[in-house]
Amino acid sequence: MAIAEKQEERTLLLIKPDGVRDHRVGNIISRIENRRFTIDAIKTMTADDEILKKHYSHLVDKPFFPGILKYMESGAIVALVVSGTNVINVVHKMAGATNPSEAAPGTIRGDFAREWTNKESIHNVVHTSDSVESAEREIALWFPELAK
Repeated sequence: MAIAEKQEERTLLLIKPDGVRDHRVGNIISRIENRRFTIDAIKTMTADDEILKKHYSHLVDKPFFPGILKYMESGAIVALVVSGTNVINVVHKMAGATNPSEAAPGTIRGDFAREWTNKESIHNVVHTSDSVESAEREIALWFPELAK
């Protein structure tokens, strides 16, 4: 049986407005640091239509997209670039299932997201990159100064 090669990677982690509003930033960052990942960059910002349409380009034509814009523009976002061995996969698993009601206890969404009652968009505390390609694209979008 071959052992998967471990590799250094970077990923994007967004703490969404509900995570900021509910004072979950410190706890989420602690979880990242407790896994011995490195925070390469961090900033607090508000997102606008331009960056959100690029970030969620695959959803722009969906009927629920205006709800995503409203949610993501409703408050501050904390954006982080996190690096480490297999960080993309590990942080994505740490986030838990997209729908908070399906997220396991012990995951960020399972512990901190509220039950999904808003039909416009899922308020699920965090976004994490799900592949090397999306991480590179998203880091370049949210942190253009760090783009490779």
